[in-house]
Amino acid sequence: MSKSNRYAVKIVPYNPKWPLEFEKEKQRLLHILDANIVTIEHTGSTSIPNLDAKPIIDMFAGVHPLLNEAVYANLLRSSGYRYVETGMTGRHLLAKELKGERTHHLHILPIEGFNGRKELLFRDYLRKHPELVKEYGELKYVLAEQYHSDPEGYTRAKTAFIQQVDDLARTELGLPLRNVWD
Repeated sequence: MSKSNRYAVKIVPYNPKWPLEFEKEKQRLLHILDANIVTIEHTGSTSIPNLDAKPIIDMFAGVHPLLNEAVYANLLRSSGYRYVETGMTGRHLLAKELKGERTHHLHILPIEGFNGRKELLFRDYLRKHPELVKEYGELKYVLAEQYHSDPEGYTRAKTAFIQQVDDLARTELGLPLRNVWD
């Protein structure tokens, strides 16, 4: 399978099994990472009811302390995860694949500031505003067609919508506004 097909942007209808898949994976991860894990949250589009999405379960794990990426890569290797270099500081990304397709993303971050992360605010706000879920779903299909072979471009093209929702969520909670890419 070529890299362009392997990482093509593919949106599928919402699957009510996604939260159940997250819960099963969460239990596995808690067992493996129990020494320093504080929480694991289901994030991303698969965590939002009725939102069509790329069929990848995104998870954010809050840990204390944040260890070197090699520690997590070694602990999770036998569970099918591999470390993904992103260039981001202060967090690690591990991906799980099945038959050449990514099925899970695990972001490991320090617990400090965890609950104020844009990904959690975005998820929680959309869960309370189904009209925005519909708008976001429509946008995702348009952008998936436009950026079919460019996952990074697809993600960047969603920035204005994500920023709008993040601003609404922060305003509702009385938090200062922030650029979603900071």
